[in-house]
Amino acid sequence: MSLLSRGLRVRTLARAAGWYVAATTAAQVAAVVGVVTVDEIRKRRNPPPGGFPSCPPATVDVAESAVTTYTLGEDLYADMLEAIRGAEHTIYFETYIWKADEVGQEFKDALIAAAERGVDVYVVYDAFANLVVPPSFFHMPEAVHVLRFPVFRLSMITRPGLRSFGRDHRKILVVDSQVGFVGGYNVGSLYADQWRDTHMRIVGPSVWELDNAFVDFWNHYRGRHLPALPDRGAASWDASTEAARNAPSRLLFPVRGLYLKAFDRASRRIYITQAYFIPDEEILDGLLAAARRGVDVRVIIPEYSNHVVADWVARSYYTRLLEGGVTLWLYRDAMVHAKTATVDGRWSTIGTANIDRLSLTGNYEVNLEMYSDDQAAEMERIFSMDLGNCRQLTLEEWSGRSRLSRVVEWVLRDLQPLL
Repeated sequence: MSLLSRGLRVRTLARAAGWYVAATTAAQVAAVVGVVTVDEIRKRRNPPPGGFPSCPPATVDVAESAVTTYTLGEDLYADMLEAIRGAEHTIYFETYIWKADEVGQEFKDALIAAAERGVDVYVVYDAFANLVVPPSFFHMPEAVHVLRFPVFRLSMITRPGLRSFGRDHRKILVVDSQVGFVGGYNVGSLYADQWRDTHMRIVGPSVWELDNAFVDFWNHYRGRHLPALPDRGAASWDASTEAARNAPSRLLFPVRGLYLKAFDRASRRIYITQAYFIPDEEILDGLLAAARRGVDVRVIIPEYSNHVVADWVARSYYTRLLEGGVTLWLYRDAMVHAKTATVDGRWSTIGTANIDRLSLTGNYEVNLEMYSDDQAAEMERIFSMDLGNCRQLTLEEWSGRSRLSRVVEWVLRDLQPLL
């Protein structure tokens, strides 16, 4: 083949590849616009009725610490604010979304009041997640030390990739190193009674897990204008409770590992509740392998989440899950935002990470895992309550979906690495 012919062939292939990429991108954009538009019409015609089952906060002992599990934002916020108002020495507060509404203002006022009475207050919030919040809301007195996790960072240019674009998706509150909170709840009136989420409070030595998680993040990102925090070792060691902390800038992703380990060990049941469920191949294989060996694998997900594109991307996995024996349960009439799992009545996790690529290999996250029969029993009780507000998606129903739906799923499935 002559050099001229070879050059023409290369240019033809390059042109064809360019057309393919352009056509694929156009199809994806059209599909995104379509599903978002249809979802907006659906919400206007059939707004969620509001209200969902919840249970009073329940406390169990785990590793000499009192662990309280929350399923309603109003209960959680009341106890968080009580802890802030009773603080004597230090407050570490970190959140992803912090709304400038009634609930958000109540937290802001409580943090400022604590600083004014001499408490050392340290605040972290994610700038990208709060772009719609008036910047003035985050103006604090000098006594409140504020770390704004920036929208843009130098690593986005020098080290491109998902791990450089990750957000601070963590939600932590630690008061006086004696009481700590972690889970899926952001701060805002919407989440107080309209979203079904799960959070936990720890009182006792295991609070160090959250204390240390905050301190390490703060000291790594604080810059010269903010004071360093003392890095204290744990007063006691107990493997019954550990915090798994994703740190993408350092290629640390232990949250994914704790899920894989627990699924691999399961012999009886795996109960998962997720806001956005887009498993990678290893997690998918782990769940299917468990189902094949007779484990009862159940996953609760929103029937309609607040991110409709994520819903459609997730659907590309439904056929394999359902055919493989995993049962899917669609949470109705409210957004379920919890990030929890419990296995065999022995192991549980509550935290901030979704089972999707963005959370497991992109964002800064923290999940607390517990080896406790009592905590697992509480998690199973909550899971049973939530099942009562779900409908099961059967393989028969799923196989009968329209051809248009299948086309949209196929077009959008390649967005999975971004979600």
